[in-house]
Amino acid sequence: MMMLYGIKNCDTIKKARRFLEHAGVDYQFHDYRQDGLDPTLLAEFAAKLGWQQLLNTRGTTWRALSKADKTDLNEQKALSLMLAQPALIKRPVLVNAEHYLLGFTEQSYQTFIKQS
Repeated sequence: MMMLYGIKNCDTIKKARRFLEHAGVDYQFHDYRQDGLDPTLLAEFAAKLGWQQLLNTRGTTWRALSKADKTDLNEQKALSLMLAQPALIKRPVLVNAEHYLLGFTEQSYQTFIKQS
């Protein structure tokens, strides 16, 4: 079964969920805020997708960070920030077995579903 990770109020998550439901895909949704975020899972995402790609530097949560938090970023510091504030994780993350997809477009989801 596919797992979709994110925050339920996120517009992109809503689009991804609508797409999966419309396509008849059996999936489970994991909300970082309600269900929590395990450091091991976040490390797995970073290993598979790259921590730089996983870190959402375009959102309001990033802009609200202090200059010190944004300075001298490395993987450990970025993962700590994402654990403390899951809204810093680019969304959604879709996982099927060993296949990982970050972000949402209809085309990328169609391709991912066919390949998984």
